[in-house]
Amino acid sequence: MKNRILFTCILVGMFLRKSCGQNSATEEVLNCCEGDILFLLDSSGSVSSYEYSRMLGFLSELLLPFSLGEDQVRVGLLQVGTQPRLEFGFDAHNTQSGLQEALGNTKALRGDTNTEEALRMAKDWVLKPGGARGARAELPRVLVWLTDGVKPGDVIGPMEELREEGVAVLVISTGHGNYQVLRQVVTPPVESHLYFVDIDDMSIITEDLRDAIIEILWAERLQVRDVSTDSAVLQWRPVLAGLNGYYDIRFGPAPSGGVVGGGAGGPGTSPSTSGGQYQRLTRPGDSSTARLTGLKPDTTYTATLTPESNLQVLNPLSVTFTTKPEVLSPAVVTVSDSEANSVRVSWGPLQPESVQSFQVEYSALPGGKLHMTTVGRGQNSTMLTNLQPDTQYLVTVSARHSYGQERAMSVKVCTEEVRPDLADLRLTTVGSDSVQVDWKASMDGLRGYWLTWEGQDGHGSTTAQRSSFYLPPNLLSTRLTHLPPTTRVCVWPVYRTTRGKGLCCTAQFHSDASAWGHRS
Repeated sequence: MKNRILFTCILVGMFLRKSCGQNSATEEVLNCCEGDILFLLDSSGSVSSYEYSRMLGFLSELLLPFSLGEDQVRVGLLQVGTQPRLEFGFDAHNTQSGLQEALGNTKALRGDTNTEEALRMAKDWVLKPGGARGARAELPRVLVWLTDGVKPGDVIGPMEELREEGVAVLVISTGHGNYQVLRQVVTPPVESHLYFVDIDDMSIITEDLRDAIIEILWAERLQVRDVSTDSAVLQWRPVLAGLNGYYDIRFGPAPSGGVVGGGAGGPGTSPSTSGGQYQRLTRPGDSSTARLTGLKPDTTYTATLTPESNLQVLNPLSVTFTTKPEVLSPAVVTVSDSEANSVRVSWGPLQPESVQSFQVEYSALPGGKLHMTTVGRGQNSTMLTNLQPDTQYLVTVSARHSYGQERAMSVKVCTEEVRPDLADLRLTTVGSDSVQVDWKASMDGLRGYWLTWEGQDGHGSTTAQRSSFYLPPNLLSTRLTHLPPTTRVCVWPVYRTTRGKGLCCTAQFHSDASAWGHRS
């Protein structure tokens, strides 16, 4: 009887395997992944109807094996045209039948290839974690861009911003894309995340692209985030939640010749910290993150996470990552509080534990006398004084580190021009609606004067009667005529970069004149 049951099971297994032969990936993929995939589909006028239908067919075949839902994979489609449009968001389809029907009903937008606006929508809305209808927090996000490569616009910057926010970028170009541009766009490794393929041969990359997406969305994986010079955070899916167990974490420098990661890490299954020096941590079974501290800058580490439980045997996971290089001060130099004869220079990071002292050198350009000042290691700014007005200076901040290394950074700064205030303003009424305006001012750097007048009512509020005009620097007086009964007059000196401080006076007449003007 046992043999008959076993034989029957084998036959059933063979039948199921054969019936899935045309889509062998289905059984392998169904429950593998968790994350959000946004497809950026070029449907502009440069894409023919035939090419567009082939792209949609490719998406249908690519996505068919995935299980969809809140705790599985979610899919969104953002079309690129003159006005990009979100065809459907991540919360729209939880079943394959609904997704496949939506793909079949999708129509092209046509128009221009406004990829930059589409990427802005993706970053600020669709792929933003935790937002309304946006991506899920703490889960992988993938952007897959399908394009014919014709005039995609300036995409390098927006794509870099997405990658910096943790979005994995994959690109499929149907023949006209610039390889040098697209290789800068995708998330490494380029060989598995960038594809050039003829529109009629897209099916040949389906399996490779699907595998690349699966590797990113694989639910049982160990990730590294928030990598700095001396720390990193491990993140994993809490597979022990609800079980009696804990996580054993070991990490240490990777063996010589080991795989060097790029700071983001990738999934693995074999521990590689054994045999060398390593640190050990434990976390309870409901944990999903752990911070690794005490790391060395610019060093490749391997971390291994082993779920320990008496109820279930789970494989250990490993990841390799590289800490960031140490940033030596000064890494940034800024300028503030600029005046005619002084300016404040600041720098960072401070690093008092490694810097012996800072030295600030400055000279007027071109070829001015070199000045120098030394600043203590606990200070990250200094005020440079006795400078020449309206002059450009080259300022260099250098640091001598305790282990012999030196670093310097230079900036150009400009002092403000001298802008003397208006010295005096006098109004002398002439008749019932005119006033003689006289003023005194310094001529240094003067470019002219800006004069305004405005009528006021009996309560001091401004009326609709007003006028403004520019006067040359050689004038120190003018006459305004046909003014309202109460008029406020203001004069400002004008210099190369801005106006100086002016003066205002009010003249009062007893007149109902309706016209106004001025006479120099």
